[in-house]
Amino acid sequence: MTKYIFVTGGVVSGLGKGITSASLGNLLKARGMSVINQKLDPYINVDPDTMNPFQHGEVFVTEDGATTDLDLGHYERFTGVNLKKDSNVTTGSIYRKVIESERKGDYLGATVQVIPHITDEIKRRIKGISNDVDIQITEIGGTVGDIEILPFLEAARQIRKELGQENVMFVHVTLVPYIGPSTEMKTKPTQHSVSVLRSAGISPDVIVLRSDRTLNDEIKSKVSSFCDVSYEDVISAPDLEDIYEVPLKMFDEGLDRSVDKRLNLETNDPDLDKWKNMLKLKDGVSKTVEIAILGKYFGLPDSYLSVVESLNHASLHNKVKLNLHWVDSDNFNVEDLKNYDGVVIPGGFGYRGIEGKISAIQYLREEKVPFLGICLGLQCAVIEYARNVCGISDANSSEFSKNTSNYVIDLLPNQNLEKDDVGASMRLGTYPCKIKKGTLTSKIYNEEIIYERHRHRYEVNNKFKEEIEKHGLVISGMSPDNNLIEMIEIKDHPYFVASQFHPEFKSRPWEPAPMFKYFIEAASENNNSTKKTIETQKVKD
Repeated sequence: MTKYIFVTGGVVSGLGKGITSASLGNLLKARGMSVINQKLDPYINVDPDTMNPFQHGEVFVTEDGATTDLDLGHYERFTGVNLKKDSNVTTGSIYRKVIESERKGDYLGATVQVIPHITDEIKRRIKGISNDVDIQITEIGGTVGDIEILPFLEAARQIRKELGQENVMFVHVTLVPYIGPSTEMKTKPTQHSVSVLRSAGISPDVIVLRSDRTLNDEIKSKVSSFCDVSYEDVISAPDLEDIYEVPLKMFDEGLDRSVDKRLNLETNDPDLDKWKNMLKLKDGVSKTVEIAILGKYFGLPDSYLSVVESLNHASLHNKVKLNLHWVDSDNFNVEDLKNYDGVVIPGGFGYRGIEGKISAIQYLREEKVPFLGICLGLQCAVIEYARNVCGISDANSSEFSKNTSNYVIDLLPNQNLEKDDVGASMRLGTYPCKIKKGTLTSKIYNEEIIYERHRHRYEVNNKFKEEIEKHGLVISGMSPDNNLIEMIEIKDHPYFVASQFHPEFKSRPWEPAPMFKYFIEAASENNNSTKKTIETQKVKD
């Protein structure tokens, strides 16, 4: 029988419930348990697909093509478990399902209410993904006290009542702020947060205390006393330089031991050697690689979260320190790109910033600066090549419109903007890509067929395929099922590779996405890096 762990948050949002949930999954898996993670989001959007990246961060894509909350990326990167659409549940999707059922008469004319109809649907979604795994970790988004999360808390309370105390537990993540003038850590916000949680009928079994520094025994004892939790079940979670150090900190604090004891798991201590050896790759690293992300969703670092993490993974395994720079595609000086060892142009939607990306790609191509293009990055690279090398007059970027049959970047033949209420249908989820032999891409992947995750609406128009190939652009990857262009590269360039898919979604800290790994390798060997290393050495001498 699956045992359930619910992770809630208090005081403020953005404390790191996702990292806590992912770290706990990591530790329990290291104890030999099978684990699955889930995120319950209280917003009324059906999914985050159309939400503003400036507000919500990136949209993470699962193997089965679901567009989900970015915390699912954390879960996958920490546990290695590929999740599916049911691992992300929103208030909007719950209410839509209940209303559809009511319209079909499934409730036999009964008055539809939050309890039991909404909570029953939430419970169905929670229980529906376990698939006989040992442990399911379900994070409830938002902050206790928020009116919109009450149905989720009630559903979780009911599950504990139905399955028994020995099969369900609650982990509460709260903030212990540091008050500068008085040089004190304050536990009162945590006490209030636990009180609010109890008012919903839930008493936490473990409390994780987030802070900007390590907490002393006095603080932990105070929380234990006032919140009625054993001292061993009060976990200090200070800020760390590397999020991948969190599982080891949680192990030192005894988070997994508390869970093991509370749920009667009777497992052995976790085997963390592989994780520790991965982190040891940082030891002795002195060389720095200067990488720019040239995009348009700046203001919230989480907008390109998986790209950033993939760069971190690749840098770790290339034994270099990543120095990341943010370049606004709407406002930058092309000549400044010479200061970087490599440039990533990630995905995005809409026309804004496209001309800036095209100008940047031309510079990177001509000046032989390593370039990695993802999704829109590939599309802009094809436009740039068609326009400036092939001389194709229809290589327009001024409009990705409803009638683009003469454009280099086009809609799929079966797409119809008029019929879809949110625009043309998208290519979502995992699809195969056949790699062309003898290309750099074939060296990168060392596989004939690869499977990567997609999230895009437009494609390279095959009408121009022969023309751009004739002028030297290498089509290094094609979709074998419907003959779509998946990857491109340029010969005689340190690294000029772009993909229609998103390799960042499958990158793991112990196994970097191949495209990112080779990109960082090329960037670290770039003349800019070599020059900087020499100049730094001269200064030291």
